[in-house]
Amino acid sequence: MDESAVETRVEWREWGQDAFDAADARNKPVLLSLSATWCSHCHEMDRETYDEPRIAANVNDGFVPVRVDVDRHPRVRDRYNMGGFPSTVFLTPEGEVLTGAGYLGVDGMRQVLDSVREMWDGKGASAGRVPRALQGTDTPAGELTPDIESNLVGQLMAAYDEQAGGWGEAEKFPLPRTIEFALKREREQALRSLNAVSANLLDDYEGGFFRFAGNPDWTDVHYEKVLDTNAALVRAFANAYLLTGKEELRQPAASTVDYLTTTLWTGEAFAGSQAAGEGRDYYTAAASDREDAPAPSVDDTVFADWNALAVDGLLTYHGYTDDEGARRYGERALTHLVDDLVDDGVVTHYRTADEVGASGLLVDHARVVGALTRARQVLGPDALADANADATPTEIARAVADHTIETLRSGESFVDGPREGAGLLDRPLRPLDGNVEFADALVDLAVLTGEERYREVARGTLAAFAGAADRFGVRIAAYGSAVSRLLNEPLVIAVTADAGSDLHRAALRMADHEKVVVPAAEGFEASEAAYVVRGDETSEPATTPEELSGRVSELVR
Repeated sequence: MDESAVETRVEWREWGQDAFDAADARNKPVLLSLSATWCSHCHEMDRETYDEPRIAANVNDGFVPVRVDVDRHPRVRDRYNMGGFPSTVFLTPEGEVLTGAGYLGVDGMRQVLDSVREMWDGKGASAGRVPRALQGTDTPAGELTPDIESNLVGQLMAAYDEQAGGWGEAEKFPLPRTIEFALKREREQALRSLNAVSANLLDDYEGGFFRFAGNPDWTDVHYEKVLDTNAALVRAFANAYLLTGKEELRQPAASTVDYLTTTLWTGEAFAGSQAAGEGRDYYTAAASDREDAPAPSVDDTVFADWNALAVDGLLTYHGYTDDEGARRYGERALTHLVDDLVDDGVVTHYRTADEVGASGLLVDHARVVGALTRARQVLGPDALADANADATPTEIARAVADHTIETLRSGESFVDGPREGAGLLDRPLRPLDGNVEFADALVDLAVLTGEERYREVARGTLAAFAGAADRFGVRIAAYGSAVSRLLNEPLVIAVTADAGSDLHRAALRMADHEKVVVPAAEGFEASEAAYVVRGDETSEPATTPEELSGRVSELVR
């Protein structure tokens, strides 16, 4: 349990069946506090609310308080999140939801505690409800058509902020996957949004991006630095640099690579996050003052899904720039993932000296497959030569994908993890974003393995949600990218030369970030050549980067 929780007067319990059994035995509701080590408002609520003697006594007497770290327990987070962190959720002993809120000060908490007690005394467990997403209904299936991509482009147009850049009229998140979708379809929006992200969320002194801005004009910055956001933004800026060649788009990626490989580097992989610091004073201070001040704390937990994103981002950046630091750290992190967190196709969410996280989570598997397929494209089949695993990136990706399909596929879509655990963890949840990420990774895996079955699983997964595609907003624009790659066939550049050759490096730098590059490709006649493939069409061999550029232009015109 994090230090902030331990220092309060509340008698917190860890998440688990024991806590719910205690609630049942005492006939008390559960008070679930969702928190994160990087979350400044969470720590503030601990200091101001949970450490207040009367509030703490009320909680300890009338409830069974449970503290959950949302990064370590993503399935709990996704079932009980009240729209941000902290989340304060009241549950029945069976895990059903009574009510919930976000941050609560002393007065607000007192009122909510009284209200929940009154509800419990009057209705008991019958007042609980199961969230709609967990009620076991089928996803809204439909047909995959080009209209899905067009509708999402329309959503970009409708939600774009012409004044400040980015999308939406409230808080501004960087939305790296939305930016990548827009790069091919509404490039000006994507580039203006990246400029806004760089101008407002990039730490110019130490590198790395802050989590989000609380206002539509990018003010009220929340200064946490979280690995998943930073890793995804490295890739987004790198892809923008690929398409434009502009140094001002490469530099934020380079700065963030430096941040990841210094501040967040554990010696084996990447730490999960860096906190905002007390009162945000550290990040708002002048550079000269920051130099002598103690830096905000780092949570050095190595999470599988976030490290996989970092591998993807760093290797993408290396592929476009030849940056050796990005390659070296990306490969080391991937080696650690494979050696420490992947076993016979099963990914473990995290592992520390004191505890081991859950295994078999969809998001971990999806992103690990994505990192492995990226490594195969950028580093070639020998990318894991230093790993203990006696297998290639493609073979490990296939094992992870096969385990996911075997254990998490329900109908045509995927649930978020094993259907077991306390509270509502035994209820199936089919996260759209996790399904999209896995389907997109399967499209790449199908190309790299030549196994059509992966494309068919991807097709069924995306179609399982297509009935609601006209209601998807910009945050899930990656669905449009995945559908487009499936319907139109991804651009494939097969290079019979080895990874690192001039032809391979040129192939990586062909300006389509949704392509698949296959170095050391087999099954083609010419050696030391590149072939451009789309669907059933294959170009004549190209033996120079100039010829390859011409072949790409011919096939995609």
